[in-house]
Amino acid sequence: MATKRDYYEVLGVPKNASDDEIKKAYRKLAMKHHPDRNQGDGSKDAEARFKEAKEAYEMLSDADKRRAYDQHGHAGVDPNMRGGPGGAEGFGGFAEAFGDIFGDIFGQGRGRPGAGGGGRQVYRGNDLSYAMEVTLEEAAAGKDAQIRIPTWEACDTCHGSRAKPGTQAKTCTGCNGQGVVQMRQGFFSVQQTCPQCRGSGRIIPEPCTACHGQGKVKKHKTLEVKIPAGIDDGMRIRSAGNGEPGVNGGPPGDLYIEIRLKKHDIFERDGDDLHCVVPVSITRLALGGEIDVPTLAGKAAIDIPEGTQHGKQFRLRGKGIKGVRSSYPGDVYCHISVEVPVKLSEHQRKLLRELDESLKNGGAKHTPSEGSWTDKLKGFFSA
Repeated sequence: MATKRDYYEVLGVPKNASDDEIKKAYRKLAMKHHPDRNQGDGSKDAEARFKEAKEAYEMLSDADKRRAYDQHGHAGVDPNMRGGPGGAEGFGGFAEAFGDIFGDIFGQGRGRPGAGGGGRQVYRGNDLSYAMEVTLEEAAAGKDAQIRIPTWEACDTCHGSRAKPGTQAKTCTGCNGQGVVQMRQGFFSVQQTCPQCRGSGRIIPEPCTACHGQGKVKKHKTLEVKIPAGIDDGMRIRSAGNGEPGVNGGPPGDLYIEIRLKKHDIFERDGDDLHCVVPVSITRLALGGEIDVPTLAGKAAIDIPEGTQHGKQFRLRGKGIKGVRSSYPGDVYCHISVEVPVKLSEHQRKLLRELDESLKNGGAKHTPSEGSWTDKLKGFFSA
């Protein structure tokens, strides 16, 4: 069986050739040895050269295959020789299989989502949280708001390369640019993040002084946020892609805007319902009549029956909040609170004493609750 030539030798390029150099070399050979251009006695040799160049280009133009070839030669890309040196006759394939299993367990397996080309670890950016205070009226009606948040942007000096202008990053010698190193013990193979480059596969000899080698700088940006009508305290709004940037080309995280409802002077919110305490004078409760009560849409009138007691609850249907997931708005509950008059004049005190005397003479019919309460006390103390 003929021995395969080195792929770099086939294309006539050095091992550190760029993707563009490899592509140009292949095009040149493909044009030279294409079967349509080579007829006659030398056609078979030209066809063989064309196929050889095509195979070399397919392997070296694929980043994963190229790294495997650089590390293990033809054995690294030959499906019949998986596992590197030793092939099917040795323990290479067995160890490689265990390496993949342990890599998956530790989150460093090759080919896993989140792993970059050649094992470089790609991580999604962290999510960020932002607390936004809104009033009850804003939560009920919704609003368009602007928020200013810290963000990371590519460094203007190094344009994200992390290297000082005029210099460039170098391939990590500890992992050969793969971002991971492999440790073998007998049959077992375990991959871990390269400690030298921390999974990036690149080393920065001279870091950019503007960003201290991070490739990014912290700035602030203003975002337009739409607060949906009916949003409630503790709910979150997701702003996709506005979290921290990813690592090694990973996707950015998200920004979560958490709603904080400001305390209202009148209402307390309970889901889609609103509750308020309405102070009413003792004479109005005794005589009855119409009073105005608040809603988010303005005033509303309710009729107070004669003799209404403290704590009585009145319900205004549909005057509450229509939640973000609700089909109908909630209600407003008005809780009546007796307002006892204060700072009385002598004349007012005299009138109240006369009223009190008159009520006592009228018997328990004027104060039914007081009568039943007195009976309960008698039973309690006599027990």
